Order: sequence, then C-alpha cells, then structure tokens
Amino acid sequence: MTDLLTRPPYTEDTTSTGTTPPAPPLPPDVISHRGGGDRHWPRRVAGGAAVLALIAGGGTAGGFLAEHYADRAPATTAATATTATALAVSESNSLAPIAAKVAPSIVTVLIDSANESALGSGVVLSADGLILTNNHVIASGGTVSVRLADGRTVPAKVVAADSTHDLALVQATGVSGLTPATFGADDSVAVGDTVLAFGAPLGLEGTVTSGIVSALDRAVGTGTEQLTGLLQTDAPINEGNSGGALVDTSGNVIGINVAIATASDQSTGSVGVGFAIPAGTVTSVVRQLQTQAAS
Repeated sequence: MTDLLTRPPYTEDTTSTGTTPPAPPLPPDVISHRGGGDRHWPRRVAGGAAVLALIAGGGTAGGFLAEHYADRAPATTAATATTATALAVSESNSLAPIAAKVAPSIVTVLIDSANESALGSGVVLSADGLILTNNHVIASGGTVSVRLADGRTVPAKVVAADSTHDLALVQATGVSGLTPATFGADDSVAVGDTVLAFGAPLGLEGTVTSGIVSALDRAVGTGTEQLTGLLQTDAPINEGNSGGALVDTSGNVIGINVAIATASDQSTGSVGVGFAIPAGTVTSVVRQLQTQAAS
C-alpha cells in the first residue's frame, strides 16, 4: 500500500523565514469495516507511516449493537421493477431507483459466539440463499445467521472462504425466491463514476450512501495479506459495511466493500477514503469457492 499510505521524508526548511514550518500531517489510518462496538481492531504498521485493519463489527458492545438494531423494524424497500431508462442517472434525477433495485440483494451477516458477537454485510448470489461477504466478517467463528432485506433472520453456515482475497461464501438455510445481485465488468469502471455503497454501518441495516470512484488499482495491506487492484471511493462506509456492495448507476455490483481510512489510530469513522474489491476479482474468486464447496 505504498501508493497510499506512505509519505516522503520531512526535512526542515528555514532558508526563507528562519523558522521551522509545521510538519505535514500523517496519512490516515486504514481499517476494515465490520460493525461498530468496543472492539480492538487489528492494526498493522504500513511503511512506518500509517496502520491498517479490517472493518467489521464485534466485541461485547458490538454484540449489543447488533441486538439493539435487531429489534428495529426492517427498512422499507420500494418495488424493484425498474427499467434501464429509470436507472440512468443524470444531474436532474434521483439515485432512489438504483437503491430500490439493489436493496433486496443486500443482507446483514451476524456471528455469535460465547465471547463476542460481530456483524457485517453480504450480497445475495442466488435465489436459494448463497451469500457473499468478506472473510474477515466470519473469521472469528461462531454461530452464523443472516438478516434478509425483508427483516427475516435465518440460520446460515460458512461453506467456503478465501483469506487471500478476503472473501467468503455463506449459505442461508430455508429460504427461496431471494433477489440475486448482478455484477458489472471492471472495464466499465472509471474514475469519477457515481457509485452507491450498501450495507449495515454501525449496525444500521439498509443503509445506502453515495459518492464517486476516486481511484483505481489501489493496494492496502491487512497485516497478513496484501489486497491489490482495489477501487477507491469517497462514498461513506463505516464499520458494518464489510461485505456490502459498491454499485454503479445501472445497479450492477462493481465492488465488495472491504476497508476504509480513518483520521487517526483512535478513530473508526469514515473520512471519505474507502476501498472495495473489484467485481472482476470477486466473480473469479466466487467461481473458485463454489468449486471448492462442491468438492
């Protein structure tokens, strides 16, 4: 992640004023985005200038947060029957049709164990409940369940995982008729494109935020792995957005949200620098995981 988290060495310049100018600010920390709570997120030194962790919610307080929002009424979603014309976005119309189209394909992934609870987001891949999320959302282990867009919470199990690309497949049980997401192509993504981020930041399920693609082909380190080729976006994403979708203005998933930058080591809020695993990588890994699960 040297393209993003390092800075040139600072040297004093006293030639013009005779005084020492203030040191330039350090780059932000980068963390991952599972759900909120009093969790000590893993952080790693990056080039001596910043640190990285992955964002999904957990810890005792995180468990409370998940349960707190479990009692809330499910978010109301609009009808999903929209046309390509309605989904075309210009300066004069709304992003609401895109949000309405994609919302049924977004779920919340809940992990409960004896010591802690955690939450993240997920994307529906099949009508019978195959769900894509980040590996770090489910890596702590425990009982898995999935909260669907209609408010139902159903049992689930992890069927395959890839820690290298930070992706995992979860199978919800006893469901049918879910709305699978559609995935876009990497070559359709350009810097400046409008995007929407879906998920459950801080346990707030059914949240949608918007922004643009800020950069392509970013690399960040997770401490154990290096994630490369990532999309960078300024769409606000926070703890709990991990595994959720980054979507273009046609309603296609162009990335899976995986990490954000923060202002300091103590802060976990969004500063408008987030990262997503691009759709091309995602679809390739999903095929491998499906083969692995079937073998």
